[in-house]
Amino acid sequence: MNMKRVNFGTSLALVCISLLLLFTPIAAAETETEQESVSTHAKAAALIDVESGRILYSSHADEPMLIASLTKIMTAIVAIENGDLSSKVKVGKNAFAKEGSSLFLRQGEEMTLENMLYGLMLRSGNDAATAIAEHVGGSEEGFVYLMNAKAEALGLGHTHFANPHGLDAKEHYSTANDLAELTAYALHNPVFKDIVKTQMKTADNPYDKWDYKWSNKNKMLRLYDGADGVKTGYTKKALRCLVSSASRGGQQLVAVTLNDGNDWNDHATLLNFGFNRFPLKTIIERGEKLKGYELAAGLNFSYPLKQGEQERIVTELVLNSKRGAKKRADKNFGLRGTLVLKLGNAPIGKVPVYEPGRLPPETSPYMEKYASTSAYPADTWLQAASSALRALFRFGAEGGVSHD
Repeated sequence: MNMKRVNFGTSLALVCISLLLLFTPIAAAETETEQESVSTHAKAAALIDVESGRILYSSHADEPMLIASLTKIMTAIVAIENGDLSSKVKVGKNAFAKEGSSLFLRQGEEMTLENMLYGLMLRSGNDAATAIAEHVGGSEEGFVYLMNAKAEALGLGHTHFANPHGLDAKEHYSTANDLAELTAYALHNPVFKDIVKTQMKTADNPYDKWDYKWSNKNKMLRLYDGADGVKTGYTKKALRCLVSSASRGGQQLVAVTLNDGNDWNDHATLLNFGFNRFPLKTIIERGEKLKGYELAAGLNFSYPLKQGEQERIVTELVLNSKRGAKKRADKNFGLRGTLVLKLGNAPIGKVPVYEPGRLPPETSPYMEKYASTSAYPADTWLQAASSALRALFRFGAEGGVSHD
């Protein structure tokens, strides 16, 4: 469909792009790592803003590494999206007495998928991971297929899973950047978000008079003000791994470190750096009128910006062509086009624009179609295109025990 070229205030450039832009993710602004401003003891590290997906810091963050029980972030979100939380998970022989960290479930024991997920994420039960995988995927292999399909769908081009628990294995790896993007995605799911911020959980125990009582191994929940997730990890080969999240002033950040002997302190440093250096700024509010046009923004748009960056934001308005525009607008709640936002020359997101007074409800399926794509992680589409390269990365096959 042809687009109409328009001017939008003094900050708009002339544009002519296809309708595909309206529905295709666009790369985020350049990701300035600013290593001189923050440092960690980690072999690899990343920091991401959850709402926008902007990588705020990275160090060796695209290097594939062992990730131990950080694997269970993917296990949890795949199970939540594909399983029935109220269904009963039965502990089979493969899950019973699984090596490494455990919930000490008995063979034949049954527990709701929801409770099993709490045990998975709070206590890092490898027995729970295997039981969940067999329940949701039909087999461990079937579930691992779902994990890798999800990784590919999210554009995690340097990630591959061989199991649902994170014990060291050949072709089981990820990167700090991929884990940051995966976690930012998962935290948009309210079930996942509630589980990982829980400090203590009780669950029915069919074999004893007392309930299971699980305390969260993630010390960041107690050590850092505003912490609300996510997952610890450790094997003898991967060493200490951690993904943490915290919220402050309406902004949520996720920090990732791999092979870091001082991870609690390093995560506090990373999160402080992000909140102080890249506060979330509201650029456009839903319903805001576009200067010079009888149009209104259909979504709120916020983005983490360091000092001096807000002045560099420019916008480009792309309108549907006149031909058939009214018919399409009537069909699509008055949709007239899209507003593309850029930081310098790099697109950071887009907002649909409507005829005033004809904005669809925020909770409508049409609006939800845009809600998760109003801003985009850096290089996601490039990572998706390179997913076939994941087979180039290999690790030794010797197993390791997950003790986190």
